[in-house]
Amino acid sequence: MGKKAAAGSNASHRYGYGDGYRLGLCQAVEERVPLPQPYSRDMKLMYVPQGFPAIDQGVTAALRSLVRECIVGEAPNMLEVAARERPDLVLVMNGLHVFPDNHLEDIAKIRGMGIKTAVWFVDDPYFTEDTAPMCTGYDIVFTHELGCVPFYRGLGASNVHYLPLAVNTDMFKPQRPGPGHLYDICFIGNAFWNRVALLDEMAPFLEDKKVLIAGGYWERLTQIQRLGHSLHMGYIVPEETVNYYNGAKIVLNIHRPDEYGQDNRNSHHIKAKSINPRTYEISACGALQITDVREDTNSHYRPGYDIETFRSVSELQNKISYYLQHEDKRLEMAWRGLWTTRKEHSFVSRMNALLELI
Repeated sequence: MGKKAAAGSNASHRYGYGDGYRLGLCQAVEERVPLPQPYSRDMKLMYVPQGFPAIDQGVTAALRSLVRECIVGEAPNMLEVAARERPDLVLVMNGLHVFPDNHLEDIAKIRGMGIKTAVWFVDDPYFTEDTAPMCTGYDIVFTHELGCVPFYRGLGASNVHYLPLAVNTDMFKPQRPGPGHLYDICFIGNAFWNRVALLDEMAPFLEDKKVLIAGGYWERLTQIQRLGHSLHMGYIVPEETVNYYNGAKIVLNIHRPDEYGQDNRNSHHIKAKSINPRTYEISACGALQITDVREDTNSHYRPGYDIETFRSVSELQNKISYYLQHEDKRLEMAWRGLWTTRKEHSFVSRMNALLELI
């Protein structure tokens, strides 16, 4: 066997051993922290999905374990389905993007039948221009954004609740990645300008590492020459995202900016305080996450214990270097994040909380 082949064989052996050890730790967590047991309610509920499989599938499965009957009605025919099925509650996910402009007229007719209605805004505060006129059309408003609770109440919505997002643990979970998914550092998401600025500044640091940067609009980078080999342009389906999270030593989480402008419709200038769904999804895969800080981060995770955070480029680079060199610390942080996520942030937990509030 030649030197190159021997080196490759040794690297494969080290990877196989290391990944097996990681999965063993994750399995131990899964066995010790079972997901919350559902508490069934004598309720017929209609769920109207947004069209994001990672969320919709998790919510639907959770609701079906929590109520007597859960039916799914698509946005264009929700009035027809509600009139036929007569549920106790119609829960609308987001009411944006795939919903027709006149969907509030259908909601008003559903309410006129004596059926309670609720909406869960999960894109807050990035579309307040659109959600502001919608919030008073429902009996109950849920928002994952802490900063939007007083905003909607101020607009006249009387029944508003903060309900953070969660994770679909059937989709985002520890698993063995393929060899094409192995990276030192991984970031998956669209190229909002704060992300572009951060990765442009980090380009010299990242240049000699195996890095994946995936999503839309990454042609915005000025350091294409240095980072081009790391780019995967375009959308990655959730199932592939799970593989990349499992295959990366470190997964970065950089929150979307909240400024009104090219990428947002936050014309009411609501400051973003809450963490994104990616926070839960990365940790649910048993991966080490380094994230920028939101005001609400400490309400869900403990920085330095089950999640790692950064406030500057230099701090981020120092922490990346440290965790790449200290596998034991990296794995310890990752399995603690998995523990917290399974215990507190599954969709079963979240839908239980929603139904209690209703």
